[in-house]
Amino acid sequence: MKKKNHIKKISDYAMVGGLGSLLVVGLVGCGDNSSNNQQQNQNNSTFTNASQQQGAFVVVEQSADGQYKIADEFPASKTTIVLRTPDGNERILSQEEIDKLVKEEEKKIDAGTSPLTNPEAQLSSGGMGLGGVLLSSIAGAMIGSWLGNKLFNNQNFQNQKAAQYKSPQTYSKSQSSFNKPAATTNSSTGAKKTGFFGGNTSSSTTNSSSFGS
Repeated sequence: MKKKNHIKKISDYAMVGGLGSLLVVGLVGCGDNSSNNQQQNQNNSTFTNASQQQGAFVVVEQSADGQYKIADEFPASKTTIVLRTPDGNERILSQEEIDKLVKEEEKKIDAGTSPLTNPEAQLSSGGMGLGGVLLSSIAGAMIGSWLGNKLFNNQNFQNQKAAQYKSPQTYSKSQSSFNKPAATTNSSTGAKKTGFFGGNTSSSTTNSSSFGS
């Protein structure tokens, strides 16, 4: 019954969504090229370019011990978050799930108990939850001023971002793909976005899953 919520391969979904060429762009050019100063400048321009993108395709991997890491991320025509569970199954998070996770993390940020902004909170909580990992992704930059102002000027947030990716290569590849100038956008695709990532109408709706952040 729930088979419709699962996809066998990320590439299958990307091709169905017309993202095949963007997937190739995301996979090209993960260079290991920068000094610390260049890296800081690159991070700033990455977030600037990301805010001009229409969306991002993000794969978050859950380990057997309940930790989350960003396994892949690249520009896309709309934002889609895929969760890969320890048994290898993958499913798309619904907009409701994403909104819930982000709102829960926002409460922690306001209370000073989020690992995103408070390094001690990560030690006491046992690691970054799914909501925090989502906000650490490039897709997190697309929320604009609603939550961005609470994060982007926070030094701990800047310091821990790369650690939420599966490997330094994954982080570098994501930065490189979003550093490319955004392609010219059609006015026909400029529909208003709602929710955290904006209009993720292709998300599978689930009513039983809940992820702690």
